Amino acid sequence: MSRGFVKEDDQEEKPIIPPRAALPNGVTNYVTPNGLSLLKEELAALDNSISNLDETDDRERRLMLGVLNGKRNLLVERINSARLLSTIKSEDEVRFGAYVTYKIDTRPAPVTIQIVGVDEADVQQQKIAFVAPIATTLMGAKVGDTLDFKLGSELKKITIENIAYRT
Repeated sequence: MSRGFVKEDDQEEKPIIPPRAALPNGVTNYVTPNGLSLLKEELAALDNSISNLDETDDRERRLMLGVLNGKRNLLVERINSARLLSTIKSEDEVRFGAYVTYKIDTRPAPVTIQIVGVDEADVQQQKIAFVAPIATTLMGAKVGDTLDFKLGSELKKITIENIAYRT
């Protein structure tokens, strides 16, 4: 059939589904108990949005459902791949789930972060994904250790001041 006889409305655009936080290929999707809870809450909210969608225009409804269902599929995939990692309370070593206080040699104040899964990571809340360069540098370190950390073109010295695990 000639394209001249196809209505423009019949050529719907495929919805753009925003990707989830990056998880490198082959890396296990570790999550904290809080991270898994947040993923499940997000799924419940998405399911609620899908069931309560009140768009009356058929075309817009299909597009919105496409986006919501696409997000849901990615989320379900992430939940199914999640591996809950119980925090091993090893106060003397940085591990997944740890709150780490460290000092960078060129900054006056120490910084405290928590090492979490990629979906729970939020820089504003000082939650850093376990695959982030700073987290991989800190993993396995002990209080008092001084580590080299490349920040851009500069090499920084990081000293571990405290390691804690909170429930």
